[in-house]
Amino acid sequence: MFRHEGAKPKIVAISPDEFLFRLRDLECIKGDGNWRIGQQLAASHVLFVVEKGRGRLMLGKDEYRLHQGAVYICPPGGTYGAEAEDPGELKIFLFKFDVFRATDQGCERVQNMEREDSFPLKGAITPDDQLVSLCEEVFRHWHSGDGLERFRSQLIFQELLYRAMKSRSLLSGESQTALEAAKNYMERYFNENLTIEQLARIAKISPKYFVDLFKKTYGISAIDYLTELRLNKAKELMAQPNARLRDIAHQVGYHDEFYFSRKFKKKVGIAPTVYMKRRRRKIAAYRTPVIGQLLALKMIPYAAPLHPKWTPYYYKLYRTDIAVHLSAYRRNLHWESNIETLLHARPDVVISTDELDAEEKERLEQAGPVFYVPWEKNWREQLLLTAEFLGETKEAEHWLQTYDRKVKLARARLKPAVKDDRFLIVRISKQNLFVYCNRSMSEVFFRDLPFTPAYGCDRAVYDRPVSVEQLAEWDPDRLLLLVRQEDETLAYWKTLQYSMPWQELKAVRNNRVYLIPSDPWVEYSACAHDRIIDESLKLFSEDCPK
Repeated sequence: MFRHEGAKPKIVAISPDEFLFRLRDLECIKGDGNWRIGQQLAASHVLFVVEKGRGRLMLGKDEYRLHQGAVYICPPGGTYGAEAEDPGELKIFLFKFDVFRATDQGCERVQNMEREDSFPLKGAITPDDQLVSLCEEVFRHWHSGDGLERFRSQLIFQELLYRAMKSRSLLSGESQTALEAAKNYMERYFNENLTIEQLARIAKISPKYFVDLFKKTYGISAIDYLTELRLNKAKELMAQPNARLRDIAHQVGYHDEFYFSRKFKKKVGIAPTVYMKRRRRKIAAYRTPVIGQLLALKMIPYAAPLHPKWTPYYYKLYRTDIAVHLSAYRRNLHWESNIETLLHARPDVVISTDELDAEEKERLEQAGPVFYVPWEKNWREQLLLTAEFLGETKEAEHWLQTYDRKVKLARARLKPAVKDDRFLIVRISKQNLFVYCNRSMSEVFFRDLPFTPAYGCDRAVYDRPVSVEQLAEWDPDRLLLLVRQEDETLAYWKTLQYSMPWQELKAVRNNRVYLIPSDPWVEYSACAHDRIIDESLKLFSEDCPK
């Protein structure tokens, strides 16, 4: 479900004429209902303008509804990703540009979005009807191939930014803040008996217009948003010891606990009593793979590393269920602050994989009892050891039996479509190609399903540099590509696709090239492997739409 979180972007009182702008790159992206932009870091400012279609955009930890005329900006250092949400075509202009601020010493590039003097455009911008036509004009001149016309595209881009900044200035007016005031009131007083009429009065508009405007602005109806606020708070309360269902229902605005139970089960998928049982123990997942093992045991961790780019699946589905969010930024980069967070959270137990150094283990054990899962064990053994420690061995055995049945059915569906085709997995990073095969790919993709590798898939070739000419020698029937989501790599991948050696590869000629995201393909856990089976069925089964 769509949600919009986070505080309103801060408007910094800086004159726009203090800034200079330079367009770096421009794309016009079209996609159908399966189209997506994987979560990636922004090396520069990124401006999104939606010409048509609908979808969702994630900027950092905030999610927005994309619709015709929608405009958004992601600052450098932020993360962004997008996907279509209906069968209709989605068309987006994506501008990457640098912002420079005039100083006494010259000009400096604005790169720190936390600075008080940073470029003030962030997040959603009030749409302007002329922006789309300006986008078309910039795009036409940018791709003309003539240097003078490209110069003209820079000038028109300045006009486009002017329009965006002019629209942003309207955000300080009462017409925009009135709707936000109603939304903020809901977030503060969700436990009261709120009505559409009452909220419309706060927004100073008619009830009918309030209903329409709220849905259009936030992508969710006001009633559904209120329900979501209440249920998310209920989940927090359920994690507390000795919580009583009746008291929780009353605290979040439901006087009838049976109605609350029906509402909770309809939205969450399980009864609140079952949910409370699963949340009874405060289990901290210190590393990402542990989340996947706990979910296979039908246990939601109390604390876990979450991030919209590095753990997108868990972030999207469980960020409101997991009470304590640890940093997942760049694979445990912030382990010291994570341990500080756990020291304050006081979990009953911490579960971690054991490939930590002595200092980190010593610090971690100060946060509570720690169970270390041996990383050298295979994922099935890791799951069973985790389950044994938590007293959930039967649940693990049942999950593995279900998984094995799923694998058997997947093999039967995939064999007629794939036959004896040979697969190769390639990772693209910066301007380099690597034959890639991690533990998950080796054990699930090539052993469980099993697909035939065009080149040996074992730890010896985990990440071997390779040229396009070598790929041609191995002659794979199908290529799976893991493309690093950052500017230099994406620019190289765009160039590579049009090179003659690449186009002459058999897999490319036969349209058998598949882009795969890092999630779930690089995570070594039961939950991730279950999803690899699902992803393989979507990509390769005979009934998969081409």
